[in-house]
Amino acid sequence: MSRFFGEVRQIGYVVRDIEAAMKYWSETLGIGPWFYAPKIIDQHFEYKGKPSPIQRAVALANSGPLQMELVQQLNDAPSMYLDFLKAGHTGAQHFAYWTTAFDADLARLTAQGLTVGMNGSVGAGGRYVYFETEFHPGTVIELSEVSGPKGALFRQIREASANWDGTDPVRAFPDLSKMPAK
Repeated sequence: MSRFFGEVRQIGYVVRDIEAAMKYWSETLGIGPWFYAPKIIDQHFEYKGKPSPIQRAVALANSGPLQMELVQQLNDAPSMYLDFLKAGHTGAQHFAYWTTAFDADLARLTAQGLTVGMNGSVGAGGRYVYFETEFHPGTVIELSEVSGPKGALFRQIREASANWDGTDPVRAFPDLSKMPAK
């Protein structure tokens, strides 16, 4: 466990074909089920402090307590995902740490000298920042708020993976606005 961030809770992989990646991860690696959103609507998304109209597909699944995220950027809006691809990379792009004290943790980490490279939110309790902390070519650190509906979704994904038998490997991403707050 990191003494600065806590436990790594998610590894995010940037891929060029999310459907092929879900198939590989579920059939070859036995990880699933995948909760898939063919188009995520990020709110207040910024890249290097400027608004950027990112469009992306996302799939989430757990392997034990560790969540895997697959991200496919669908447009050419500036982002750290696109930077990763343009540098010739695919694969692990970020390690995420989860928090329910987002504002305090963000203030503490920026006071330690970390710089935000991109940020946004996916509904109430779903803010995130990616720091410019490249420690392996292109791989950075994300701080992700897991309060409210986003926290409920992440619990649902983990529970679905606990005894997954390989059936129904790709499932629709629930509407966060309809997820319970707890």
